[in-house]
Amino acid sequence: MPEFVKAYVRAVDRFNRRVGLFAMYLIFAMFAILLYSSVSKAFHLPASWTLESAQFTMAAYYMLGGAFAMQTDDHVRMDLFYGNWSPARRAAFDLVTAIALIVFLGFMLYGGITSTTYAIQFKEKSFTAWAPYMAPIKIIMTFGILMMLAQATSSLFKDIAELRGRPIA
Repeated sequence: MPEFVKAYVRAVDRFNRRVGLFAMYLIFAMFAILLYSSVSKAFHLPASWTLESAQFTMAAYYMLGGAFAMQTDDHVRMDLFYGNWSPARRAAFDLVTAIALIVFLGFMLYGGITSTTYAIQFKEKSFTAWAPYMAPIKIIMTFGILMMLAQATSSLFKDIAELRGRPIA
């Protein structure tokens, strides 16, 4: 593989690893928000922001952690036949699925950018009593999609290298 492809793969993998390691701690932030929600309700002082904040934190958790999960093969895979295949056959199958994933993520990125632009332009708010602005979470979600697209491209390059018999280390 050309050196710029290897550099791209290393840079994307490094960046997504760092963001993914940060994102995994968001689960503790969500737990803290939900614990505060439970305690405040017990004292009859429920906070209107807790449920939606927990939902936003969870969305950030899985959107920012998705690329890292893809990179480390921690995502769910039906392994009925795949586990018994040779590395070259797995790479060929992964190549096809990576292309399909890149197309899907391209459409998702377009929708995310459109939705985020709308949220920023019109100062979109949630239809709840708290009514937070939607732009911050939409920016995070669109960034997560972009990270997954970059990781899918990195995986595509790795599969091509594997099929050529020269894996990218």
